[in-house]
Amino acid sequence: MESDKKNSLIEIIDRSTSDLHNRVDMQRHILKTVIEKKIKGSEICPDCIFSDCPHKKRLREVLTETIEVLEDTKKAFKSKRLELLRKRLMQVLQESLVKKF
Repeated sequence: MESDKKNSLIEIIDRSTSDLHNRVDMQRHILKTVIEKKIKGSEICPDCIFSDCPHKKRLREVLTETIEVLEDTKKAFKSKRLELLRKRLMQVLQESLVKKF
């Protein structure tokens, strides 16, 4: 009786372990596929494979701050170049928000 319980438990552990291995393999395949498509499409930096990448987040924060400063100072500095730069930065920021995973 004790041997049957032991064998049954070992069988459950083996099936569970096998299932976990299969799931890990599937996740590896999915992530590899996503990364290869994104890198081939030059949509993301190879170092930044996730949409919540701290580098992208920081870049968006700095772009937003830069745009705000340019917006606040546009009356003091009536520069067409600064206006064009501000508009380009706003466009880049908008595109970066649209291109999320």
